[in-house]
Order: sequence, then structure tokens, then C-alpha cells
Amino acid sequence: MLKVEHLRKSFGGVTAIDDVSLDFRPGTLSAVIGPNGAGKTTFFNLISGALRPDSGRIVFDGEDIAGESPPAIVRRGIGRAFQVASIFPSLTVEDSLTGALLAHRGQETTVRRRFPLAETRLRAREVMAMLGLDARADTPSRNLSHGDQKLLDIALALVLQPRVLLLDEPTAGMGPEERWQMIDRVYRLWESEKMTLVFIEHDMDIVFKIAQSVRVLCYGRLLAEGTPAAIRADPAVIEAYLGAPAQEPAA
Repeated sequence: MLKVEHLRKSFGGVTAIDDVSLDFRPGTLSAVIGPNGAGKTTFFNLISGALRPDSGRIVFDGEDIAGESPPAIVRRGIGRAFQVASIFPSLTVEDSLTGALLAHRGQETTVRRRFPLAETRLRAREVMAMLGLDARADTPSRNLSHGDQKLLDIALALVLQPRVLLLDEPTAGMGPEERWQMIDRVYRLWESEKMTLVFIEHDMDIVFKIAQSVRVLCYGRLLAEGTPAAIRADPAVIEAYLGAPAQEPAA
């Protein structure tokens, strides 16, 4: 469904993505990990159209979409939520979702209608229920907790019914309990929607618990890819990112 081939992106003399090739099969749950500055967010920016690659291909449903605009890529079926939640602060949760859906459908003139189309409101309510935001439907987005703002950011991507969803550090800035609540929602979302889901995450306990496959970037290059067990035991990944596991004290 989605694959990148020999993708490259540089900023001045710094190569952020260096000849990366990856294949994300339909319906899979994958993690992208690596140290700070590894190129993870740049990788998502290239796929979602925020950046244009210097070379290489981004193939979705057999077509090269590299260099297309973010709205065009969203219309193709690739959604994204951000490390820092991108929301509409003055709008309520429900109005944010109905507005995003109407704009996506080219119905911008109806966004400010007092009574949105019934099907639009129904889709918004489905997504709110899916992510546990239904009790906050009438809450202005700026008044939500940090975790709920992150959920709303995911909801804004999800309401457009993407077939591929990119999540950039969905648990960033959360405490331990809130992180696990978030990732449980993400996992149940993936199970119910049967979409291809790719997420960036620094919490290795989360990565190794839910990801089917893990891709490791380091200095812009693909260092390793495989199952969580294989990545956990990979000497190159241990040296570059994970570090050696703590040793039990001698008896």
C-alpha cells in the first residue's frame, strides 16, 4: 500500500534522510524509532507532503505521490497527527471535527452553518466515541487536557477516514498512566479500523508491546527493521540507541 524507495532529503549540508527504502503493508502496525535527530519527523513530513524529497519515490496505491501537497495527500487517504497537537483552540471538539470534515469534502461554505449536515455530525460523533471524547463534545478545544488535545488531533485525522495514519509521538508530554491510556486507545483504534498505522515513539516499553514491526533510523539512514524481539536483540541498535540492558546485581 505505502512504500518509500531511496528517499533522500537534505537541509544545507545536513542529510536528514539518506537513501531510505521501506514498505508498509496494508493493515499493519509499525513503529519508527531512533535517537533525537535521526530523521523520524522529517520522514513523516516527506510522506505527508510537508516537505518535498530531493530524490526518491513515495508510492501509495501504486502511484508516486512525492512532492504532492498535504491536502492532496490527505485526499488520497493518508492522515497524520502531530507531536504538538494541531487543533482549533476556539472551536468545540464536535465543531472542530465537523469543520474538518466539511472542508475536506469541499464544503467550506457550510462550515459555519448552525446545523451541519446530519451525516457529517454522525461521523464526528462516531470518532468522538471511538476515542473517548464524546463527553467533551461541547468543550472548547483550548480547555481540554493535554492528553485530550492529543486525542483530538488524532480525531481530526481519523474523521477523514484515512487508510494510512501517521502518529508522531502520540504519548509525548504525558505521565506514565496517561501514556498507557493513550496507547491503549491507539491500539484499539487500529484493531477496529483495520488501517495501516505507523507511529513514532520514544517509549520502548510501548513500542515493544504493541508494534508488529519496528524500523530504526539513525543519522537519516535505515539502521535496522524487524520484529520487536529482533530489534531488541540487534547489536547495532543496542549500540546506537537502546543501550545495553541493566545487569542484575550479583547475589
